[in-house]
Amino acid sequence: MNAVGVVLAAGLGTRVGADGNKAYLPLAGRSMLAWSLDTLLGSPDVTRTILVFRQGEYALARDTVDRELGGAAVELIEGGDTRHASETNVVRYLAADIEAGDVDVVAIHDAARPLAGPDMFAEAIALAREYGGALPALAVRDLAAVGAEGLTAVGHHASLVRVQTPQAFRARDLLHAYRCAERDGFEGTDTSSCIERYTDVAVRAFAGSTGNFKVTYARDVAVAQQLLSDRAGRPGPR
Repeated sequence: MNAVGVVLAAGLGTRVGADGNKAYLPLAGRSMLAWSLDTLLGSPDVTRTILVFRQGEYALARDTVDRELGGAAVELIEGGDTRHASETNVVRYLAADIEAGDVDVVAIHDAARPLAGPDMFAEAIALAREYGGALPALAVRDLAAVGAEGLTAVGHHASLVRVQTPQAFRARDLLHAYRCAERDGFEGTDTSSCIERYTDVAVRAFAGSTGNFKVTYARDVAVAQQLLSDRAGRPGPR
C-alpha cells in the first residue's frame, strides 16, 4: 500500500496581504508550506511527498525544500491557473504509477493549512482505503435564514459542514474522475467535488479540527505563528 501526499502551493496571498505566494510566508522559523511537507515526510502512512509549485517558482520551491527540509525527497510539480488545474497536473504525473498499482491512495492538502497534524493525514488515508474517499469537516454553527421578515437565527444544522483538507481518495477513482473532468471541461471547487461528480464513491467525513484553519487573512498569520511556535517549542510573539 503506497499513499502519496500532495501539498498545493500554487496560489497567491492577496487576502492575507502577502506580496506574492503566501505559501512561503515565514511562520515560526520556516516557510508555511514546509510545515505540511515536514508532517508528510515524517508520516509512516505516506511513501511519497509532492509539492505543487506556482508557475515560474520552481527555483523558489526547490531552494526552500533544500534549505528548510535538508533536501528531503520531495517531488516538484508545476501547478496550473486554478486549484483544479493543479490537481489535474498531479493526476497526470501519477497516472502511470496508479495504473501499475504502485499508488493506491492520494491525499491532497492545502499549504495554507500548516497545522494539520499527522493523525489527520493517517485517518484520511485509512478511510480512503476502506471507503474510497475521506475528508475532515466541521459543523456549521450560528446560521441565519433570510425570509420575508428578515433574518431568523437557525443555530446548528447537522447537514451543513465546513470542509477542510487533507482530502484523500483511492488513486484509481481519482484518475478516472480527473480524466472525465478533462474530457468534459468540468472544473471542481475541490477534489471531492470532482470525485462525487464522476464516481460512485461515498466520500466519508471525519471530525475536522478548529486548529486546522486556513491562513487567509493577516490575523490568521499571527495565530498560526503562535501555535506553530508552541508546537516547535520556540518562543513566539506575545
